[in-house]
Amino acid sequence: MVGLHFGNLGSPRSTRPVGWPGSLFHRVPAARLMHVGNFVVCSNHKVLTDAGSIFKENMIYSMGVASIVAVATLLGLWTPDWDRAGLEKKYETPDTQFAVIQGQRVHFQDSGPKDGPVLLMLHGFGSSLQTWDAWADSLQKHYRVIRLDLPGFGLSGASPNNAYSEVDDVQFIENFVTAMSIPEFSLIGHSMGGKIAWNVAASNPSKVKRLILIAPDGYADPEDIGAKPYEISRFMQVMKYSLPKFFVRKSLEPAFYDGKALTEDLLTRYHDFLRAPGVRQAIIDRANQTINTDPVARLKNITAPTLLLWGDSDRMIPPDNATRYANVLTTSTTVVLPKQGHLLQEERPQEGLAKVIAFLSPDR
Repeated sequence: MVGLHFGNLGSPRSTRPVGWPGSLFHRVPAARLMHVGNFVVCSNHKVLTDAGSIFKENMIYSMGVASIVAVATLLGLWTPDWDRAGLEKKYETPDTQFAVIQGQRVHFQDSGPKDGPVLLMLHGFGSSLQTWDAWADSLQKHYRVIRLDLPGFGLSGASPNNAYSEVDDVQFIENFVTAMSIPEFSLIGHSMGGKIAWNVAASNPSKVKRLILIAPDGYADPEDIGAKPYEISRFMQVMKYSLPKFFVRKSLEPAFYDGKALTEDLLTRYHDFLRAPGVRQAIIDRANQTINTDPVARLKNITAPTLLLWGDSDRMIPPDNATRYANVLTTSTTVVLPKQGHLLQEERPQEGLAKVIAFLSPDR
């Protein structure tokens, strides 16, 4: 999903995402008003200097959340987690599998010829492996396509160790690939998944053959190094209790060039997986653990030929960020698709897919 307009939109030049699939919030500045039904809650961030003030704020916060939950229940907006067994049954396919990685039961799909070149596909923030459905259907004819729900999302659910840092993500993918006995592979990553993909490629240059980054996150502005770009207001944590479908729709629409591309089935899928057990808390935990780091040295360590793929109307991570990556990467090709937004693999998937197939074709 893409963030609602609670925070700063930033300038078109900014590398900071305005929102992203899976987030229901932008950065929230001080004294921000949040609407819940017909009610308005003021979230004020202050520097607290004594225990009494901290206790008072905690009491006010607890009372506020309790009030919001009560109102949400009365208005029919209470949205508890779905039953895991029911959700797994609804979305299972012949390729559905689970594996235990780092103590976590991980959901993934493995399709295509088992002796074919391996493509590992990483989804964006708040999304799931189903974001690749259209691409996987085509790519699996010639490649072994492996896509997974990353820790904190989809049917993988929350990390048992609450581990969502950049280092944690890289280690998780390395352990997953080892468990799958994959000596080398190509990576495709979107948004947050793009950030994870290029970090994995930087840490494992001998294993990653080709790298495809679709509107990747992670190239912070120099002045933002060390900042927490997605830190969430405590009042925004009411999403754990109330996440109406219309709220998800309004969050997703800006990710598309044409809002009509957000079909009811697509909306339902995003809403369902946001209500998977533990996912909403995991989203909050990951957002609060995300810290901007300097990407340059790591990007320079990538040896895999890289495709930078963007939609020209991406309002989440603007396409001019491609230049910054291209200026640092050893070998890269940039493709910007006209009239495409942030979720180009879901809006008009065949356009981006054609570019991906052409880029990968030397490996077939």
